[in-house]
Amino acid sequence: MATPDPAHVLRLAAELHLQVHQVAATAQLLADAATVPFIARYRKEATGELDEVQVAAIRDRLEQLRATDERRATILASLKERNLLTAALEQALAAADTLTALEDIYLPFRPKKRTRATIAKEKGLEPLADLLFAQDPATDPLAAAQPYAGRAYVPDDGKNQPAQIASTDEALAGARDILAERISDDKDARARLRALYQRDAELSSKVLPGKETEAAKYKDYFEWREPLAKAPSHRVLAIRRGEKELFLMMRVTLPDETLALAELEPLFLKNASSAPVGGVPSPRSSPAAPYSCADHVRLAVQDSCKRLLAPAMETEMRLDAKKRADEAAIRVFTANVRELLLAAPLGQRAVLAIDPGFRTGCKVVLLDRQGKLLHNDVVFPDRHPDEAREKLLGFIQHFHVESVAIGNGTAGRETETFVRTLGLPPAIPIVMVNESGASIYSASDVAREEFPDHDLTVRGAVSIGRRLMDPLAELVKLDPKSIGVGQYQHDVDQLALKRSLDDTVVSSVNAVGVELNTASKQLLSYVSGLNAATAAAIVARRNEKGPFASRAELRDVPRLGPKAFEQAAGFLRIRDAAHPLDASAVHPERYALVEQMAADLGATVADLMRDAKLRAQLDLTRYVTADVGLPTLTDIVAELAKPGRDPRERFETFSFAAGVNRPEDLTPGQRLPGLVTNVTDFGAFVDIGVHQDGLVHVSQLADTFVKDPATIVKPGQRVNVTVVEIDLARKRIALSMRSKVDLAPRAPRVGGAAAPRATSGAARGGPSAARPASPAAPRPPQSLNADWFSAALNKKP
Repeated sequence: MATPDPAHVLRLAAELHLQVHQVAATAQLLADAATVPFIARYRKEATGELDEVQVAAIRDRLEQLRATDERRATILASLKERNLLTAALEQALAAADTLTALEDIYLPFRPKKRTRATIAKEKGLEPLADLLFAQDPATDPLAAAQPYAGRAYVPDDGKNQPAQIASTDEALAGARDILAERISDDKDARARLRALYQRDAELSSKVLPGKETEAAKYKDYFEWREPLAKAPSHRVLAIRRGEKELFLMMRVTLPDETLALAELEPLFLKNASSAPVGGVPSPRSSPAAPYSCADHVRLAVQDSCKRLLAPAMETEMRLDAKKRADEAAIRVFTANVRELLLAAPLGQRAVLAIDPGFRTGCKVVLLDRQGKLLHNDVVFPDRHPDEAREKLLGFIQHFHVESVAIGNGTAGRETETFVRTLGLPPAIPIVMVNESGASIYSASDVAREEFPDHDLTVRGAVSIGRRLMDPLAELVKLDPKSIGVGQYQHDVDQLALKRSLDDTVVSSVNAVGVELNTASKQLLSYVSGLNAATAAAIVARRNEKGPFASRAELRDVPRLGPKAFEQAAGFLRIRDAAHPLDASAVHPERYALVEQMAADLGATVADLMRDAKLRAQLDLTRYVTADVGLPTLTDIVAELAKPGRDPRERFETFSFAAGVNRPEDLTPGQRLPGLVTNVTDFGAFVDIGVHQDGLVHVSQLADTFVKDPATIVKPGQRVNVTVVEIDLARKRIALSMRSKVDLAPRAPRVGGAAAPRATSGAARGGPSAARPASPAAPRPPQSLNADWFSAALNKKP
């Protein structure tokens, strides 16, 4: 049994503002292979009732701290092997608490490629560099460099051809190269410059020459500039995508390079001349200048800043900005996926599902209440309406259809309009279903395994019907990235995205619970404690011996050991099982406790579940033990009242506005019902039934200021919107959810967030005055041509 590092526990408790015992208990449970859902649901006493988000945060930070420790160990081993480790260096490495700090300390000792500094060292110029760096006013640099002129050396370039130092200028230049690299490798210099860039750096982009026409969708970024710290994730990712597609050039720079020199020069200059920051002329422009040692050091600082540190900081800031943007985009995507997974299910009802189409017709499938395919056919409502009407009515009557599901893709609204002419009773709802990802499922190995004798069109229609019956059970068969509710999900760190999506799917599946005897192996694989192999073993056992009669029978499944049973059992349900608690979320480890409660009241467990008056007589404090406290006891009683309750919302039907089927049917000011299909940082996309989602910009979501659209809307939510503007040529629809909508056109912003800035040295009074004023925050755009709509166009690859 692994034991968590006490130092990690103490640090996490402080970082996450938790009690030490909460972190320690959670860390130990994680070390013992407990899952996040299991810990949050069934170990509340140990963790102090931490929720899944808190447990996952502890898990993730522990992994980061372990990664830092592993890197520290690798660095120490490398230094020891090369006899470079000193007591002071070992102490500094031990004190470093981030990967960045470790790498800054290790940088001077990292094996390097051949650089200008290493070449100068080959020439034997390091003593001269040390002499300059000492900055003794009495030292004459030219006189000190004179002995090096004409000195012979052998370059370490693989050719081994003798060479010599041509002049004192070459010797001094080489010494400055050594100092420039030494300054670049200095951890304090990097820390200062890093803080400066984090505070003041600007993100800018320009269109590459000759790409103006091809890069039209990135027009708003042709001349863009804004503070990096304030750049929203969608903008960072959009500019990066434009750069990847060779349309844009992205830069991260300081508004004035003297800001960096003002930070660095005090670190390295002792007795410099009174020249202003960066004021020493280059030796090439003023060869006769009487330089002091301090002036040479100043030149080395300037060279180091421009040639080494600035590019390094730009790379680091780009990576940091990408990481932050990735994290924000992943948060948006996983939140959207969770809403779709937990969408209200229609439930077990016989469904007629239609995958609409014009050219190849509408694919029709009939599903029973368990989602089993009973029949499939094709109808052509547009070409053979009478035949289609006769077939559909016959199917509905013969298969006792209880609901109709219609995919919302091409021909979806036209098909819905046709089906509504059939005159079906209100008891048979007609529902438009988001078919995003259905085509991907139909071509997948999972679909081929389920329906080996049917083609892609039938599989797609089945997926549409099942998605209406139970979105969670059907969507887990898809790669979540194909659901189409993200923000640049194909541009972000794919490993981080997969980890977050897996967590989201696992959390959603376990929040609802899984019916053991009907669940697919894909759904079972997301149950706490199970994986693809154990899920397949469960299905194989079910197929071989029939339905499970009790949770206890899970112990007989091959490869499903005691730990997996402990982690999974509480999340698996068995309807009509011999033991009534098998249909509930009460964990088998607490069955004896519930049986004791019932016995104390002279009743059975079934009586306790049926009779609220019996449950009201329970004195829970009598059952508190070292392992079971009031949080668990309260959860048990709540579960007894509603065993196996589904936390998802109740299903409600929805209909688009009649007569509005195409963008051409829209007019500004029109008020329409819609369904939110996607939520991003810059707003929400809404399906209003015209085959083209409209965008409600974040500034149009409410009458008050909205910082996070996810606090106002979520995927699948029914909303009422007002059409603000329609651009048929560019397929853009602007919508608003404000109570009063301004339909007057506004001039679009041109270029970036601010005009070019003056950086004249005459206007500066020193390092602090050198900092230009921050630009005003961009006005929330209202026009279709503004930045938010360009960002919207890039929501999908």
